[in-house]
Amino acid sequence: QLQASGGGLVQAGESLRLSCTASGFTLDYYAIGWFRQAPGKEREGVSCISSSGGTTYYADSVKGRFTISRDNAKNTVTLQMNNLRPEDTAVYYCRSVNIYAGDEVHWGQGTQVTVSS
Repeated sequence: QLQASGGGLVQAGESLRLSCTASGFTLDYYAIGWFRQAPGKEREGVSCISSSGGTTYYADSVKGRFTISRDNAKNTVTLQMNNLRPEDTAVYYCRSVNIYAGDEVHWGQGTQVTVSS
């Protein structure tokens, strides 16, 4: 299973670091994505990283502020979020997709990020 952690309440301009940790399986062969869902809105993709870490993607809304990275030795993917804005407020989820079996998908339980103005 995946465990997302690191959320909290911060003021605009501050930073948070989210972690996505796997238990029961290794992340070496999984692409990892971060998604978020704000109240009343659909879940949206924020960032993702390939299994090797060599390829990353960011939504335009977070580009230049968020950085995704992975440490396969620690079985963890990190989303560093800087210069947070009130519109970043949402529940953040991580998702793993097996690069050899695309139908093998795991979701973390979500962690709340609240940014006050």
